[in-house]
Amino acid sequence: ELQRPPPSYAIDTVEELRGAETAEYFYLIGADNLERLPTWRRFEELRQLAQFVVLDRKGIANIGDVAYPTVRRAIDISATEIRKRVAEGRSIRYLVPPAVAEIIQRRHLYQDTLR
Repeated sequence: ELQRPPPSYAIDTVEELRGAETAEYFYLIGADNLERLPTWRRFEELRQLAQFVVLDRKGIANIGDVAYPTVRRAIDISATEIRKRVAEGRSIRYLVPPAVAEIIQRRHLYQDTLR
């Protein structure tokens, strides 16, 4: 995704990863993105290429019955929030492993965008 100009779409990423592979792919999304999921670019095609798995989010109203497997978890970490914190110069300590924080810092990832 970093090699492509923005905006970056999930369908493009999954197609690139799949290539000629026949492996099964799972796409993890937070429950906070569930409502907007059908509006994603080429959503129906994306559903055919990857199995969505919904990660329950603290503070989200009961997500009820969804068409995708749901993972209930005690830790509430959002990739969007991590990117936002980096762009704002805020700490991501304890949100990602130290090696991930080091890569983000060394490669200056997410530092000039508020996606």
